[in-house]
Amino acid sequence: MNLLRIILAIFLPPVAAFLTVGLGLHFWLNLVLTLFFFVPGMIHALWLVVNRAGKASA
Repeated sequence: MNLLRIILAIFLPPVAAFLTVGLGLHFWLNLVLTLFFFVPGMIHALWLVVNRAGKASA
């Protein structure tokens, strides 16, 4: 599942953010970042996915 989220974070960052954190603050922040500047939105989504994966395994 994490591999799918990483791929989504690269191509559709808001979808990956939604699947990771739901409709919270991070989702809306990612949506704005992606709409205005795609690369920061992608970086933020990757950070969310990797950060959640690290916390889930610990």
